[in-house]
Amino acid sequence: MINITLPDGSVRQYQKGVTGLEIASSISEGLARNVLAVKVNDSVWDLSRPIEEDANVQLLTWNDDLGKNTFWHSSAHLLAEALEELYPGIKFGIGPPVENGFYYDVDLGEGRTFSQDDFAKVEQKMLELARAKNEYKREEVSKADAIKYFTEKGDQYKLDLIKDLEDGSITFYTQGKFVDLCRGPHIPNTGFIKAAKLMNVAGAYWRGDEKSKQLTRIYGVTFPKQKELTEYLERLEEAKKRDHRKLGKELELFAFSEKVGMGLPLWLPKGTLLRERLEQFMRKAQVKAGYQPVVTPHIGSKELYITSGHYEKYGADSFQPIKTPNEGEEFFLKPMNCPHHCEIYKTRPRSYKELPVRLAEFGTVYRYEQSGELHGLTRVRGFTQDDAHIFCRPDQVKDEFKKVIDLVLYVFNALGFEDYTAQISLRDPENKQKYIGGDEAWEKAESAIIEAAEEKGLRTVTELGEAAFYGPKLDFMVRDALGRKWQLGTIQVDYQLPERFQLEYIGADNQKHRPVMIHRAPFGSLERFVAVLIEHCGGNFPLWLSPEQFAILPISEKYQDFAQQVYDRLQQEDIRGFVDNRDEKIGRKIRDAEVSKVPYMLIVGEKEQENGAVSVRRHGEGDLGTMTVEEFISSFQSKVAEMLNN
Repeated sequence: MINITLPDGSVRQYQKGVTGLEIASSISEGLARNVLAVKVNDSVWDLSRPIEEDANVQLLTWNDDLGKNTFWHSSAHLLAEALEELYPGIKFGIGPPVENGFYYDVDLGEGRTFSQDDFAKVEQKMLELARAKNEYKREEVSKADAIKYFTEKGDQYKLDLIKDLEDGSITFYTQGKFVDLCRGPHIPNTGFIKAAKLMNVAGAYWRGDEKSKQLTRIYGVTFPKQKELTEYLERLEEAKKRDHRKLGKELELFAFSEKVGMGLPLWLPKGTLLRERLEQFMRKAQVKAGYQPVVTPHIGSKELYITSGHYEKYGADSFQPIKTPNEGEEFFLKPMNCPHHCEIYKTRPRSYKELPVRLAEFGTVYRYEQSGELHGLTRVRGFTQDDAHIFCRPDQVKDEFKKVIDLVLYVFNALGFEDYTAQISLRDPENKQKYIGGDEAWEKAESAIIEAAEEKGLRTVTELGEAAFYGPKLDFMVRDALGRKWQLGTIQVDYQLPERFQLEYIGADNQKHRPVMIHRAPFGSLERFVAVLIEHCGGNFPLWLSPEQFAILPISEKYQDFAQQVYDRLQQEDIRGFVDNRDEKIGRKIRDAEVSKVPYMLIVGEKEQENGAVSVRRHGEGDLGTMTVEEFISSFQSKVAEMLNN
């Protein structure tokens, strides 16, 4: 007998060799019908795979992220099976699950093309094959047999993948007539897949190498119920309406110019107001938390990034060096702010009594992204980080980390992000050469993050292999109003850069010691944060953040002087807006203000002028009645204070 520990902590005994499906059946028939895969300790397995020793077990359904992941992985295989039937001789690259569905990279062969016109027949074939309820069968194969199979099949891409695999670690999966090189896991059979939709087709270089052949990447999504696919497509339509690129243009927030360069956003006046208000909000919070502002150059010498390790890791993929008339002198556009902050720390001796030192900067950095990877504000080549670095003693790490968590949560609360998970990103224990630094430092850093997150009561998930190359991190994964997941805000513990830069402080024992460094950026980058915020709120920004908080709408030219008086009074209270003096009817002015998502419309006519008042309309709500100007100011300020102090 073996002991199986379930997520609630209960322990059940089963015969050695029990499968995930048998465990599900012993709990309930309903669970057995819906279970898709099983998590055994830290790995996800097929339900039919025998468990031979004591284990922690979680039965995964569609409601679990890992369950969806397995479902979509199996759907990629179903797509491949359909394509192979419809396009004999097709060659296959890789077909992984992604956050919302899956894709498969394929080589259709010379003279063949694939477009949206082909989607329907492939979807129909997928559902036809799904109804056959073919099992996903796992088979361990030798490297020689794997090479023999795909050589006979003539699939050079699978042979390229097999080259990197060790003998004894190779598995095939078969469903119906389709065989694929795959680690798994998979759902029990194709019958679970009830709805399928191909979403997009694009080009993708084999293994991401521009020198390799460009394959056809086919994206799809599947669901266990047709109703869920319908709801998903409705959410996508809503997402199109909220697309930050569309709204950014309509609301006149930002623009791009080919002459300026791809991936380099231009902030327009309204967007700059929004951005500056975000910066002011963060600066005020940072001053309260004891941060000191600094400013660093947009470039740095090559030696700086050699010291930090960034050149070794990213040099080949960065913007190329800036050469000067002095032979051998090279500079780089700044890819990170942290090396500069290390040099600021070093400008004078430090005592243990003055630690922690907290240095903060809205620093613009530059990273070369391939043109195909650029996307609005979410993926750019120049962006500004709300970057800060805390230099502290080892005994201060956990408390400082917890204070940063408080700051991140304050930001989320003020901006209406309520659904978030903290991802603890740790080193890949199987591939330690990817990281700099020794085991002891890494273990200390990882423990500090795990304990701080636990003490703050955060809902967490742990991801191995997602750490930065210099230290583990806590990434905040936020779900927006449409249920999409975004990575916003990061906190990282770093024992490595202080070592590389030889940072020191004099301890209570009068000896030199190394500080620990904490990197933090609650916004992440302002560009990405604004993009996510636009789509989260559909352009209806929180009142305190809106670039234009009011529009004063005089009924006719006679009331423009009074409108200007109201404007001047609101400006004195730092309430931002404009007077619409156009020669248009009041109905048109109201409609235009609504389309521009201006929070308040203040209508002024004869009665308002006589009483020193305004008729107030709220965007999306309608008429709120008449108020004196002072009453409106008081009401406005109360609402803003409530948003920022909750």
